[in-house]
Amino acid sequence: MSIETVRWGIVGPGSIANNLVRDLALVPNATLTAVGSRSAERAQAFIDDHADDEGASGTPIAYGSYDELIHSPEVDVLYIATPHAQHQAIAEAALAAGKHLLVEKAFTATLDGTMAIVEAARKHDRFVMEAMWTRFLPAIVKIVELVDSGAIGEVRGVQADLCLGRPFQAGHRLFEPSTAGGALLDLGVYPVSLAQYFLGDPESVVAAASHYDNGVDASTSIQLGYSDGLLASLYCSIENAGPGRAAILGTEGWIEIPPRFHHPDRFIVHHMNWTGRADQHHEHPPIGGGYYHELVEVTESIRAGRTESAIMPLSDTVSVMKILQACADQVGLSFTEDPQIPR
Repeated sequence: MSIETVRWGIVGPGSIANNLVRDLALVPNATLTAVGSRSAERAQAFIDDHADDEGASGTPIAYGSYDELIHSPEVDVLYIATPHAQHQAIAEAALAAGKHLLVEKAFTATLDGTMAIVEAARKHDRFVMEAMWTRFLPAIVKIVELVDSGAIGEVRGVQADLCLGRPFQAGHRLFEPSTAGGALLDLGVYPVSLAQYFLGDPESVVAAASHYDNGVDASTSIQLGYSDGLLASLYCSIENAGPGRAAILGTEGWIEIPPRFHHPDRFIVHHMNWTGRADQHHEHPPIGGGYYHELVEVTESIRAGRTESAIMPLSDTVSVMKILQACADQVGLSFTEDPQIPR
């Protein structure tokens, strides 16, 4: 059955959802119909804050529990923006209730959690996608086009870093083992996903990390190796500052993605001197805050009856999570999934 207007619900009205929902108001054939929180007052406050967003229409329902939102007949697709360790339980319940899903990154806290959601998505024949907005941004779309055309020759490597430079804050989800905090899942998912997108699945993963006193990783470095000699050198850190740039390395040049690479609006194509080609500067700003493009992908996929995105398929989410799990195992991080939907 085709859907004319896709009705969205927000699970977890935090800071990321706050940014994303502004762009949802710009998406054709999409509307926000519900927001769920563990506090009905918080859900209503979120709705009130966005009542004047450009393109907003109707009055969304405020639910005081995630379970109520999951079973709401007013919603077609849920955006899950809770901490990583809560994604699996919420996603499985939502899929069983017939909902489509956009799940914030990292997709889950563990590889087992990711595999459970993928299995449930296929069992219930629902659309599910990881919210890797980077892949849908116009600058990255253009980079893919140039790489595929041979603009930098054969791609042989990826370099990327993403850092926060933030002091330790006890009790904040970024720093707590119980919420799967740390640099690897919050930040490392971006460079890993970028490398996997351009190089594919690695043959080897080597990771090293520094830790806070509570065991959470403060910084993690990742080296990916491939049987044909391709390499990726990746770094993420909460404690250290860093530029947040990336480079796609080829045999005839490289593409520089200036800070911050995970939401770029421009890039530079550098050519080796012997090619005789001048460097090329490209500007490709996103619509809205940048979330618009992944929201269009989800909305139009659901309207077309698709259950996966060709740009961010579940197989890539699994591949990225395998790398993150290998890193976690090597540096002594033991993440767990919350078994129950938060009440």
